Amino acid sequence: MVFPIETEQRIKRRALSLCQEHLRKVIEVARKTAQMIDAFVAGDTDSIIRLYDEVQKISEEVAASKRAVAQELTEVGSILINREDFLRFTFVTSDISELCKGVSFRVLAMIEHKWDIPEDIKRGVAELSSAMLNAMMRLRDMTFALNYGSPQVSEKAREVERVEKEVDSLYRKLEIMILERNMEVPQTLLARDIIRFLEDVTDKIEDASDNARILALAL
Repeated sequence: MVFPIETEQRIKRRALSLCQEHLRKVIEVARKTAQMIDAFVAGDTDSIIRLYDEVQKISEEVAASKRAVAQELTEVGSILINREDFLRFTFVTSDISELCKGVSFRVLAMIEHKWDIPEDIKRGVAELSSAMLNAMMRLRDMTFALNYGSPQVSEKAREVERVEKEVDSLYRKLEIMILERNMEVPQTLLARDIIRFLEDVTDKIEDASDNARILALAL
């Protein structure tokens, strides 16, 4: 059976809308995680616990959204030739949520065990977290630019790449700082895990940006 072009185009727009809605939930997980780190720097234990619960709740919504997007795209079948591109974007952005959960768990563990790290390292982690969230916002802008055409998408993609380089630089600097401080082993391991996960999040954001570029060609 041959489907009219309008039908395929409508399905593409529906698939894009699903991906954008999924991304909104992932952004909320990243935002809450960044807020947790700010609360950690401020020593606000109550906010850390509250935000941790919110991260877990929204992460569950992300997982449910991922399943729903996959199910709908599977049901579309061969009508949408490039459905794998939409699925890939959904899966990569879901990985961002999972990594943020890892960050939130480790921040909570710091508080629960009353482990602390030097103030300048805390501030560095907060700066890294802020840069990660900035990259996330650039990905958001890029994904919603898909509604308006590829020139804007390319411009937003370059912004994602620029922020990713900033994160890499901050990460390398922080890793050396942590190793130089001779902290206790638990604090050292958790601090290194937190910054590594934040750097991994930004790598995934760049991967999602690459996927969005591919989507721009298909829309």
